[in-house]
Amino acid sequence: MWLVTFLLLLDSLHKARPEDVGTSLYFVNDSLQQVTFSSSVGVVVPCPAAGSPSAALRWYLATGDDIYDVPHIRHVHANGTLQLYPFSPSAFNSFIHDNDYFCTAENAAGKIRSPNIRVKAVFREPYTVRVEDQRSMRGNVAVFKCLIPSSVQEYVSVVSWEKDTVSIIPENRFFITYHGGLYISDVQKEDALSTYRCITKHKYSGETRQSNGARLSVTDPAESIPTILDGFHSQEVGAGHTVELPCTASGYPIPAIRWLKDGRPLPADSRWTKRITGLTISDLRTEDSGTYICEVTNTFGSAEATGILTVIDPLHVTLTPKKLKTGIGSTVILSCALTGSPEFTIRWYRNTELVLPDEAISIRGLSNETLLITSAQKSHSGAYQCFATRKAQTAQDFAIIALEDGTPRIVSSFSEKVVNPGEQFSLMCAAKGAPPPTVTWALDDEPIVRDGSHRTNQYTMSDGTTISHMNVTGPQIRDGGVYRCTARNSVGSAEYQARINVRGPPSIRAMRNITAVAGRDTLINCRVIGYPYYSIKWYKDALLLPDNHRQVVFENGTLKLTDVQKGMDEGEYLCSVLIQPQLSISQSVHVAVKVPPLIQPFEFPPASIGQLLYIPCVVSSGDMPIRITWRKDGQVIISGSGVTIESKEFMSSLQISSVSLKHNGNYTCIASNAAATVSRERQLIVRVPPRFVVQPNNQDGIYGKAGVLNCSVDGYPPPKVMWKHAKGSGNPQQYHPVPLTGRIQILPNSSLLIRHVLEEDIGYYLCQASNGVGTDISKSMFLTVKIPAMITSHPNTTIAIKGHAKELNCTARGERPIIIRWEKGDTVIDPDRVMRYAIATKDNGDEVVSTLKLKPADRGDSVFFSCHAINSYGEDRGLIQLTVQEPPDPPELEIREVKARSMNLRWTQRFDGNSIITGFDIEYKNKSDSWDFKQSTRNISPTINQANIVDLHPASVYSIRMYSFNKIGRSEPSKELTISTEEAAPDGPPMDVTLQPVTSQSIQVTWKAPKKELQNGVIRGYQIGYRENSPGSNGQYSIVEMKATGDSEVYTLDNLKKFAQYGVVVQAFNRAGTGPSSSEINATTLEDVPSQPPENVRALSITSDVAVISWSEPPRSTLNGVLKGYRVIFWSLYVDGVPGPPAGIKAVPSSASSVVVSWLPPTKPNGVIRKYTIFCSSPGSGQPAPSEYETSPEQLFYRIAHLNRGQQYLLWVAAVTSAGRGNSSEKVTIEPAGKAPAKIISFGGTVTTPWMKDVRLPCNSVGDPAPAVKWTKDSEDSAIPVSMDGHRLIHTNGTLLLRAVKAEDSGYYTCTATNTGGFDTIIVNLLVQVPPDQPRLTVSKTSASSITLTWIPGDNGGSSIRGFVLQYSVDNSEEWKDVFISSSERSFKLDSLKCGTWYKVKLAAKNSVGSGRISEIIEAKTHGREPSFSKDQHLFTHINSTHARLNLQGWNNGGCPITAIVLEYRPKGTWAWQGLRANSSGEVFLTELREATWYELRMRACNSAGCGNETAQFATLDYDGSTIPPIKSAQGEGDDVKKLFTIGCPVILATLGVALLFIVRKKRKEKRLKRLRDAKSLAEMLISKNNRSFDTPVKGPPQGPRLHIDIPRVQLLIEDKEGIKQLGDDKATIPVTDAEFSQAVNPQSFCTGVSLHHPALIQSTGPLIDMSDIRPGTNPVSRKNVKSAHSTRNRYSSQWTLTKCQASTPARTLTSDWRTVGSQHGVTVTESDSYSASLSQDTDKGRNSMVSTESASSTYEELARAYEHAKLEEQLQHAKFEITECFISDSSSDQMTTGTNENADSMTSMSTPSEPGICRFTASPPKPQDADRGKNVAVPIPHRANKSDYCNLPLYAKSEAFFRKADGREPCPVVPPREASIRNLARTYHTQARHLTLDPASKPLGLPHPGAPAAASTATLPQRTLAMPAPPAGTAPPAPGPTPAEPPTAPSAAPPAPSTEPPRAGGPHTKMGGSRDSLLEMSTSGVGRSQKQGAGAYSKSYTLV
Repeated sequence: MWLVTFLLLLDSLHKARPEDVGTSLYFVNDSLQQVTFSSSVGVVVPCPAAGSPSAALRWYLATGDDIYDVPHIRHVHANGTLQLYPFSPSAFNSFIHDNDYFCTAENAAGKIRSPNIRVKAVFREPYTVRVEDQRSMRGNVAVFKCLIPSSVQEYVSVVSWEKDTVSIIPENRFFITYHGGLYISDVQKEDALSTYRCITKHKYSGETRQSNGARLSVTDPAESIPTILDGFHSQEVGAGHTVELPCTASGYPIPAIRWLKDGRPLPADSRWTKRITGLTISDLRTEDSGTYICEVTNTFGSAEATGILTVIDPLHVTLTPKKLKTGIGSTVILSCALTGSPEFTIRWYRNTELVLPDEAISIRGLSNETLLITSAQKSHSGAYQCFATRKAQTAQDFAIIALEDGTPRIVSSFSEKVVNPGEQFSLMCAAKGAPPPTVTWALDDEPIVRDGSHRTNQYTMSDGTTISHMNVTGPQIRDGGVYRCTARNSVGSAEYQARINVRGPPSIRAMRNITAVAGRDTLINCRVIGYPYYSIKWYKDALLLPDNHRQVVFENGTLKLTDVQKGMDEGEYLCSVLIQPQLSISQSVHVAVKVPPLIQPFEFPPASIGQLLYIPCVVSSGDMPIRITWRKDGQVIISGSGVTIESKEFMSSLQISSVSLKHNGNYTCIASNAAATVSRERQLIVRVPPRFVVQPNNQDGIYGKAGVLNCSVDGYPPPKVMWKHAKGSGNPQQYHPVPLTGRIQILPNSSLLIRHVLEEDIGYYLCQASNGVGTDISKSMFLTVKIPAMITSHPNTTIAIKGHAKELNCTARGERPIIIRWEKGDTVIDPDRVMRYAIATKDNGDEVVSTLKLKPADRGDSVFFSCHAINSYGEDRGLIQLTVQEPPDPPELEIREVKARSMNLRWTQRFDGNSIITGFDIEYKNKSDSWDFKQSTRNISPTINQANIVDLHPASVYSIRMYSFNKIGRSEPSKELTISTEEAAPDGPPMDVTLQPVTSQSIQVTWKAPKKELQNGVIRGYQIGYRENSPGSNGQYSIVEMKATGDSEVYTLDNLKKFAQYGVVVQAFNRAGTGPSSSEINATTLEDVPSQPPENVRALSITSDVAVISWSEPPRSTLNGVLKGYRVIFWSLYVDGVPGPPAGIKAVPSSASSVVVSWLPPTKPNGVIRKYTIFCSSPGSGQPAPSEYETSPEQLFYRIAHLNRGQQYLLWVAAVTSAGRGNSSEKVTIEPAGKAPAKIISFGGTVTTPWMKDVRLPCNSVGDPAPAVKWTKDSEDSAIPVSMDGHRLIHTNGTLLLRAVKAEDSGYYTCTATNTGGFDTIIVNLLVQVPPDQPRLTVSKTSASSITLTWIPGDNGGSSIRGFVLQYSVDNSEEWKDVFISSSERSFKLDSLKCGTWYKVKLAAKNSVGSGRISEIIEAKTHGREPSFSKDQHLFTHINSTHARLNLQGWNNGGCPITAIVLEYRPKGTWAWQGLRANSSGEVFLTELREATWYELRMRACNSAGCGNETAQFATLDYDGSTIPPIKSAQGEGDDVKKLFTIGCPVILATLGVALLFIVRKKRKEKRLKRLRDAKSLAEMLISKNNRSFDTPVKGPPQGPRLHIDIPRVQLLIEDKEGIKQLGDDKATIPVTDAEFSQAVNPQSFCTGVSLHHPALIQSTGPLIDMSDIRPGTNPVSRKNVKSAHSTRNRYSSQWTLTKCQASTPARTLTSDWRTVGSQHGVTVTESDSYSASLSQDTDKGRNSMVSTESASSTYEELARAYEHAKLEEQLQHAKFEITECFISDSSSDQMTTGTNENADSMTSMSTPSEPGICRFTASPPKPQDADRGKNVAVPIPHRANKSDYCNLPLYAKSEAFFRKADGREPCPVVPPREASIRNLARTYHTQARHLTLDPASKPLGLPHPGAPAAASTATLPQRTLAMPAPPAGTAPPAPGPTPAEPPTAPSAAPPAPSTEPPRAGGPHTKMGGSRDSLLEMSTSGVGRSQKQGAGAYSKSYTLV
């Protein structure tokens, strides 16, 4: 069932069959509907239509006429492109250049046409645009419109507007609308001063026009109702476009505007924008159509503008079906669907011909949108187009219809079958036809009625086949029979039949009688139902059929009778069905035969006009009744008009009384009866010979126009006409056929059309006609071509000069006579009435030349002239644009503003003389002078319309006029204007200004009034400006004002700062303003007491009775005067407390009668430990009181002897301070043993130390026998023995010495003491702290005065970071400033920086070890730049004969305040410059100038970012106020050149020298910087080594004396190993002694010390202590080095501390000449003092700027100087140096070299490291000799002879009693100290030094232990080479002989032979280091070998870094 339903549905959907016939025709661009072009350019128009396969393209006029080629005017190319060539206006032809065209494309599919295309040529024609003056109220809107003539409005548009010749940019108050209007909003008075013009451009010719200048009249607001200034009208706009509805109004109060659409407020839509110009709607939609109202309202009324906006959608046409193939006779329906705006019209075309309704074609629908073709014939095939037109819009679409013979045919069918009852079956029948046929079904000749069991469906396939199905469900016996399908369409029908048998008892349905048509075939079915049966037989008259050849019986029982005959086939027929062998059934049917009519043939005889004609139509057979009718050409013929029809029973006749041409046609006789309708058709031809209806006659043709040669003929058949042509005007000799082209065609009436007559068309023409009837006819005629008047030559444009004669020529040709008329504009020129014009005409061959003379040309002649040529056949004109040029009209001058010294002019140029304005001149003079004394400004640019006249005199009257220029000449002067200048501020400063300090806070100022001639009015008062000129002040003036009292004035300035310098200036002012200030003069307020105490006062306790006090100078701003000195006041506040118990105690037996007890110091000493008390008691001895023993505070163990063996003892210890004995330690029990096992009395635990220090890990042991000590260090799972090397040393007492510890030395150390009695161990955990790693520094933000820095800290080195040191300096400076920052900060803002300056910044972190590595130096710049002078500012505001006022406000400070402006000026040609300082806040007067003199001026303005320069020239006026001409003297210029050359040469040479010196210094600086960067880490390492604390008191008496020299940033430390223990944070030194276990005390040892600070400001040149001057015998090389360092010493402050301790044993010394240890006579011994030089431990300042090139360079010089001093002071005569160790500065422990005892070898083996390093060396003098104290004082010999020269003594000598004055007074001047040292509260004030030392009279000091091991410390050495040159020949140092007391192990060496050869590279004397050329330049008398065992106890170890 579903299948049946689906098929039925398809049947309802497919009724027609569109068929794809292929793409054959199409449009390339059907939107092309208008082409406008310039006549001077021409145009090419491609055909919008095309086809595939290629179609024939042709162009037509809209009238349907073919177009033709016109030479040089119009041409159609082979590809279908239409080209119109450029042409002159005289060749314009409206049929060609302004007409509608269309193009067609034709091929086998059909023919289509394009929409009409309007082709229009635009040629140059005169027009002008203008703008009318407007009026507006101030604050309202003004509207200017550009008025364009309507004739060109379509092509000309506004491109811009000008205001005073300057293009207006739409912004602010000026707006240009879409329509080209100019709107000015918020009109101001100054808008009336300008002229407004519009500029237009021609869309096609590109020609521009400028309108006249219009003015705006501006009035003050007056109450008025609104007036619409610009409204809108109804308009149509395409959808998607943007439209502007203008609406603006004037009125006061300013009206409000409201918009309405269709009476309602505008809806909210972003596409709608309200502007000052009106309402703008973008992206238009059709719903935007409506009535718009602009309501304008204020309090006085309202107005409105109304318009209708119609938004139209573009037309779009869709024609369906697009392609249709159907059969002839079918019905075709074409539907034209349109979208777009309404009100359109529809036209239908078939093959480009307009479709007109007829019997077969009808056009239906409200808009004719449906085309219906009924009974379509073959002629209806083709291309159909639907054109829709709405005003200027046209749209179209087309369809292709193909018609063919479509008689149906059965292409597929069903076959016979047998089915059972109830068994469903389906029958299919397929047929083809055009149009697609409809299929019907019948059963046994009866139509099948559709019911529940019989259903049909039908559908059409894509190939046009119609398929029909008959579905039978549940068939019964009655459903059997013959099924027939019949396919019918409008053309015919076809059928097919077959039997379907349904099983069941057979029977025969009742049969109906049949009527057959004689002569045709008839089928008779036996209507048998049921199955099976045996046979079907037919009988007629008892005869079994068939019995003849025309009868056929089919197997299915159908009887077919062919060519039925009435007598033979009519009768009864019997159908007999054999259903059983002996049983039959039958049914009969009667067949009646009807005979159709038969028309006998008839023919029309040949006929001529006027003959009689009779034609009979006879029916020879057929059943009656018969009806006979006639038709002609398909139309029924009715009797009448000479035609008669007579009809009888079986015949009809046609009678024509008089034959004529109208009787030609096809005649049909039609006979019909009940059987059929038949017809016979014949043609009647009436033959007529040709004859002329219109005969040709001679004609005149006009050149260029169309011409028709008339010739009309008729005849039948229609005659064929041929035209022939014979050229020439004589007798025609021979005719030739006329070639038919597009230009020449034969019209349907046989006339010859010549569309464009040419001269070559002249001649005879023959019209010949023939049709084969009779003879041909012909007639000739002559064509004469007449030439119309044509302008052949004329100038398009030409120029005349006003006042000069001008001729205009115009040449014409054509048929004579020719009249030439001249017109000016639209007026005919009549020379008789206007005498300035004259017209002359002459013949020139076939041309006529006319000349118009203008005598002379006038301004009014700047128009279009036209010459018109006229004859009898036409007229032509030529346009000539004449431009008359003349000098321009004078400008309209107006004064806009007048000031005291200037005025502002503005002008408007009215008429430019038709020539571009090239410039303007302005002249002005004093009113009383004549114009001969004028001043002028020449050649002002034409683009400028205003100017400022400066340098006028205040309160003066001037006359001003103006000229304009073009290339023709100068205009007349403008109207003269008179103005008066205003008063001005004074031009001169107050005179005789003086200052007198009155108190510490006040200054009295006195002055006199300015000169009278410079006052420019009455002086009304004065302004006194004062500012502080001290460093750090802001430089801004404070202003006070006072009224004038007379010619002399006095004023007192109060509340000033104390002891501060002030600068004061005075200015006078009058009503106009303030005059120039006087030159600044300075005065200082009186002194006063300081207002703040010293800062940063600190006190450090050195010992229990010595403290060092230090402080910083108060801020200089609070000193209030010159600092003279300080007063130190102190008193006691605190006393020592009772100490706590010792931190630990240990006791071990050492022998059978002694024990050793050891302890640790108390964790809380609560004061200075004076001693320790040891208690020993024996509980079993019966002694009630314990024994007590005492030891010094430095000794932490004690041996108790004389004990009893086997007896137990209790031991404990207590510490003692000045407050008393402290708490006791724990008690330990010990028993002496006969054989004591090994025990360690030292303590284990954790030892924390900074890196690069020497660390001693004690391991003192006792036992019997003496134990052996071994040290190991834990390493992962094993213990590694500690080996002895240059870094590690184990003393005999078991102490492990680690030199210059590093991080890798950290770890667990185990000391094991072993003897035969046992062993003991202690474990020490060594923690080495290192400086922190460098932070990562970045700049996060900058401003004009600050830089914000951020950083990320590095590793802390094992000790928490205590803070950061930030250093910064100006980029080109090495003066670094320090900022100390908290450890918690990660960013810092540097404030108070210089504006616009580059800064260098670096950062280092500090921990308890010291400062870490410094970060990379980064650079940053604060905002700002150097000043510059603005070009927009006028420098000179006033100049007269003796004064000039300068405007300094034109200086742009660049973002940084200007600190100073220096002006210098001089008369031109002189040498001397006069200088003047000023500030930028006001004006400056140059006074006392010469009259009428040219001056040169140069200015220099400076701020913190730099300086800017400006130069100028000016001239003073003459005495009468007139200006002077520029200097033109060639001689003067030459003198200036000579002077400049004379001055410039030395300057250039000096500049080159300075530049060369700078480059050399920069190169050296770069080398230093690279070298010093490499030394950076070494310096940090060394600084951290010397960062020692005084928190722990010194143990033991001072032993080794030393020299302490503080040198900033880099150190040299030469120290006695045995004499140095700790360094402190004060700037002093502590003499210390390593007492080890010795308890001996030498009461005769004592120390004296003095320290001295030398700041750079005081010590400006030279070294701090020039040793070359005070020590005779100084090495000259060393003296040279010291001298060379003086130049840089003044940059740094240093502290030199000299400490000298006298001991009973002589110290080891360094010698100045570095000689060998011994001589050839034996070992020598020297005795002298020992000093050490090291960095002062002000760690916050001593570690600054490690990488500064200049500072480091200076530091190296300090190093060399200090080293020389050490050598000279120590007087070490003989010493051997041995390099013992070198290592790299990056904390690496790898040794570089190890030296030997041999001098030369050791020096050679130490190669110069590529990285900075530390090298140790030892100095080994001979055995020391005792000597008394007086011999050991190192005092220069000259000073010993002259004690009076006390002030010149070296500092260390001044502390000796030998040199002290008896009265105790100091002979040297006092210098305020910054530091004081207090000892035992005894006050001895050394005013010579800036360090105060108070010393006790005597102090017991400990003796050094002779066997104490040496201790090394470090200092800094730059990476230089060390030179060891040989001494000059002949020099040998003295070598004292050996003494008898000398031990045999003393070192000795033989001196080498002297040598005169210089050192060689690579030899023993290779250069190894030096400062500059050599850090230490030394000479040796020889190089010898020393013995390795010579060092012993006397060998000293030094470290040089």
